[in-house]
Amino acid sequence: MLQRKVLLALVAAVAVSALWIGQAISQQQDPPAGQQQRGMRRQRDPEEARRRMEEFRRRIDERLREQLEVNEEEWEKVLKPRIEEVETLLRQSRVGMRGMMGGFSRRGGRPGRQARQVQGEREQTDVEKKTESLRTLLENKDAKTGSIKSALRDLQKARANASKKLAKARDKLREVVTARQEAHLVLWGLLD
Repeated sequence: MLQRKVLLALVAAVAVSALWIGQAISQQQDPPAGQQQRGMRRQRDPEEARRRMEEFRRRIDERLREQLEVNEEEWEKVLKPRIEEVETLLRQSRVGMRGMMGGFSRRGGRPGRQARQVQGEREQTDVEKKTESLRTLLENKDAKTGSIKSALRDLQKARANASKKLAKARDKLREVVTARQEAHLVLWGLLD
């Protein structure tokens, strides 16, 4: 009788375990949005990526506006346009640096079509054009030294020009902020 009860309990345990395993297998789903299984890349909808980027930028703007302690009207009419100009010029002066717009990916390739779609269908800046030109030239193993040096000088001139514009834009921003606001903008990396 005892052996029969032990055997029955063992069979019941195996049956319950099999049911749990079966249920777990049948309920496997894709990872939640934003999470990926190790080693797997999930294809993203470019429109969804653009929406997420816009939402991210909106939250950043709101946080900065709160730290600068300005009302909506002062933000929209005075500070935001000047901050956006500084941000744009900062990106231009950093194009091609590791991890910046148009930089090479971890796998050594160029950013894909999807990355360009997230950035938007805007015209390339002079720095971006010169950066792309130099990269294209460097991909050609037979490129002449003179051509490389010329493309490099062109890029350096474009970056120097962007840096001068950045300095002027930063000065324009500094003209309209208090010392406290300037300190916040320095911490944000918008002013130096």
